[in-house]
Amino acid sequence: MYEPARSAGPGGAKEQVRRLLAMLPYLLAHQGARVTDVARVFGITEKQLVADLGVLWFCGLPGMMPGDYIEVDMDTVEGEGVIHVSNADFLARPLRLSADEALGLLVALRVLRGTGRESERALIDRVITRLEDAAGQASGGMDKVAVRVDSWEDPQVGAVVREALDQGRRLHLRYWVPTRDETTDRDVDPMRLVLADGWTYLEGWCHRAEDVRLFRLDRVASAELLDEPAAPPPQARPRDLSAGLFQPSPDDALATLELDPQAAWVAEYYPCEEVTELRDGSLLVRLRVADPRWLRRLALRLGGTARVVEPAELAEAVREDAVRALAAYEST
Repeated sequence: MYEPARSAGPGGAKEQVRRLLAMLPYLLAHQGARVTDVARVFGITEKQLVADLGVLWFCGLPGMMPGDYIEVDMDTVEGEGVIHVSNADFLARPLRLSADEALGLLVALRVLRGTGRESERALIDRVITRLEDAAGQASGGMDKVAVRVDSWEDPQVGAVVREALDQGRRLHLRYWVPTRDETTDRDVDPMRLVLADGWTYLEGWCHRAEDVRLFRLDRVASAELLDEPAAPPPQARPRDLSAGLFQPSPDDALATLELDPQAAWVAEYYPCEEVTELRDGSLLVRLRVADPRWLRRLALRLGGTARVVEPAELAEAVREDAVRALAAYEST
């Protein structure tokens, strides 16, 4: 059995990486710093600091030989734990991008430009120009690379949404909700466009839900620019999408599925609380479900390669869905 990686201290692994990137230069400049002082500077416990330093033992330059890793020594001086870091001098060297790294960064910036506001696009253009100048010959292949983000959205909808973002105005959307198979009317204060999993989303304050929502642009039937200015309330905050679009809540219902090997991709695509491999190669997974209708649709999509085990009422609902679907085929 395996479980998802646990949080690496406050904020999880993402925040731990940020701490380490700030902590290393600090420790190099303060050799022999006391554990208590360093923990206080970075606002973490001494236990978390020791755990962070343990990660550094496995970090370093490519090569993966013993001499390539950062070395961390923790000694005791007059009853106080002190920290010495060595073999990390490469952090003081100027950054040098390879041709592949420069091209990759330029491609990413051009994709980002396609989802940015007008003011952001101007800033991105300046960054691209400076990066091309700094990269020199490394960026010479950029003219041979075409950057295109495929989108199924209505071009008119996309134009209206981008105009609302540039002008800071409210939108009226007619939006199709697939889980209910219905089109709803919503007034939305746009906040930003994001590209996730190959789809373009508008993130904004939805006055119907009174919360921040993501609207996939290809599901917007129509978009109308309103005269009211966009004014998201103070509690409206962009979502952190680094962990993916679907981020379950502890309050969501817990469901158990049995997956045949052909459906094992579900355990990798969706965040699971627990995954157990059975003797026959199938998987038993437990995952949070915010809307049971989503899981019912997923179960029908998987057909005979998946079975809902718990909760019993959800398993029965899936069975009834399958019976109705089969009956519809027979009637035609």
